Amino acid sequence: MKPYKGYTASIWYESDDLLFHGTVEGIRDTVHFAGASAQELERAFRDSVDDYLNWCAEDGVEPNKPYSGRLAFRTTPEHHRLISEAASAQARSINQWMDEVLEEAARKTLDEGRQKIKFG
Repeated sequence: MKPYKGYTASIWYESDDLLFHGTVEGIRDTVHFAGASAQELERAFRDSVDDYLNWCAEDGVEPNKPYSGRLAFRTTPEHHRLISEAASAQARSINQWMDEVLEEAARKTLDEGRQKIKFG
């Protein structure tokens, strides 16, 4: 599913109600949607994001923003040293190195997960 207004979603299928369900990812609030087909699910996702943003505007609440691009990362001093050495060996900053390594690991994890489709 393509991002909409910067928001992304995770989706799954529920055999109990024969519907695809989804939630908006990367925010603290819960935004749920459902649809019987890919087209319905896409429309429900967009409608739910619009409803969420409208609700926030009406209530004077700042909507949660998805993924700021900032991560707080804590590690051990030994791991910090290893990460620094690995980044330096590739002539990259720690941030550049971590971004590349974590992106690669995330894509691999997601690709493996797509091969195992869950049916609830």
